[in-house]
Amino acid sequence: MIDELDVRDVALIREAVLEPASGLTVLTGETGTGKSALLSAIKLLMGERADASAVREGSDGLSVEGRFFLRGGSLDGVVVSRSVGADGRGRVRIDGHAASVRELAEGVGSTIDLCGQHEHQRLLRKETHVDLLDAWDRERIAPVDDAYLGALAKAKSAATELRRVRQMSDAADSKVEEAAFVLQRIDEVDPKEGEYEELEEALPKAEHTETLIRAAAGAHEGLTGDEGVCDGLSGMVENLRDAARFDERLGKLADALESSLIDVEDTANELRRYQDSVDLDQESLAAMQERMSQLQGLLRTYGPRMQEVFARRDQARELVESARDGGKRVRAAEQAVEEAEAELAKAADALDAARRSAAPRLSRAITEQMHFLEMGSAQLEIAMDRRPRKEWTEQGPSTVELMYRPAAGLTPRPLRKIASGGEISRVMLACKVVLGDADGTETLVFDEVDAGVGGSTAIALAQVLARLSKSHQVIVVTHLAQVAIMADRHYLVSKSGGDVPETTIRPIDGEERVAEIARILSGDTSEVSLAHARQMLEEAEAKA
Repeated sequence: MIDELDVRDVALIREAVLEPASGLTVLTGETGTGKSALLSAIKLLMGERADASAVREGSDGLSVEGRFFLRGGSLDGVVVSRSVGADGRGRVRIDGHAASVRELAEGVGSTIDLCGQHEHQRLLRKETHVDLLDAWDRERIAPVDDAYLGALAKAKSAATELRRVRQMSDAADSKVEEAAFVLQRIDEVDPKEGEYEELEEALPKAEHTETLIRAAAGAHEGLTGDEGVCDGLSGMVENLRDAARFDERLGKLADALESSLIDVEDTANELRRYQDSVDLDQESLAAMQERMSQLQGLLRTYGPRMQEVFARRDQARELVESARDGGKRVRAAEQAVEEAEAELAKAADALDAARRSAAPRLSRAITEQMHFLEMGSAQLEIAMDRRPRKEWTEQGPSTVELMYRPAAGLTPRPLRKIASGGEISRVMLACKVVLGDADGTETLVFDEVDAGVGGSTAIALAQVLARLSKSHQVIVVTHLAQVAIMADRHYLVSKSGGDVPETTIRPIDGEERVAEIARILSGDTSEVSLAHARQMLEEAEAKA
């Protein structure tokens, strides 16, 4: 939901703030006042393309900032800003952090649907129709859809494995011979997991045994030999204890020094054990060096790491065994594909059945709203066509498309191909009312939804918009008094004169709102028009 919009230097707008209601907000004003500039600002926060032509003449750039409270989002809301310079370069920030236009479109932009007469709305995109149908009957369709997706993934995996096995089976004799040579070469050495790493650690010790023994023996002798460290420390401890008879502080120092002596003696013992553990075995050293040479030979040919050597051995073994098994692997992979495809076909049938069950109910519900909007005998239908197997996607095995029948007896046509803007607007509105929260949007912005509408249809349109505002935040640019009187918040859009005209947007209420309703009704603010406007507003408030 849009909490607040701050628009600067967009088209004719120098500066404007819009705080739409959570329900129905209307914007009215005479033709040419610049209402479309506000819609352009909203589009920028939806992640739509921006260029320098939207920048107000004489300005260095435009900026649009909005605060949104999203369903399930932070209680503090999210602040989004978009700026475009006169040179066409733009920036996006979300909660103060730099972001991309795509992030903006996929985040905040996905919660807003701008339902203009000539906009590319989601409902007019064929690929979204299946999502709307699934959302309409989510409880029944979701489980079978999940089963279909699982079966589709399994079938793809089985097909991938079959292609791989066939490639192995179709390998030329030269490749099999090469693989047999590789397998023999590696198996002759027969490397083990972790063996190379163990040799890397052990071989330097074995090759420098004499140095290690000499260092350990020298250190041991220095600690325990005649006049070594241990003897020196023992003498010091003894002297300090004798002197401690006269100053007890020396006793504490003697204790500390004696503790160090114990540590030194422990170290001397460890050095002795280490010296005894190191074995100078030339035969073992030669064996280790030979083994390391063999492993390094494999690394030079098939490495650079042992993991690559093991992988090459596995590949070679599989290729050799595949050439020898007489096609058993291929037949097993083919059987796996057949079983996966059978499971997929069953899941696809179940998914189609669930959607075919939901489709007429959704069609009837939308058509009822269309009749309420006085669209005569027009109907909305949902067509489903099964695709060839190779065209099945994660959306399902069949296409789903909204079809519009202008009148009884006429052939239904794809909704996306309807030419009449008025029809599109009302069908869109009917769909929105029926789908409620299922369409995933939180804010609906209607531009020219009342094009070509008047009389009783205008009253019905106003009632439907008011009903829709119970489940969505609705913002409407309107020329109908019947719609304007239903608003929870009313903004007046006006334009000043001058060399560079300026559009202003401000909230109105009280007598100022009465005057604007009167102007919409009759083009003037005569006493008769004001009385009529006041009566309409009072009746709308009484019904609210």
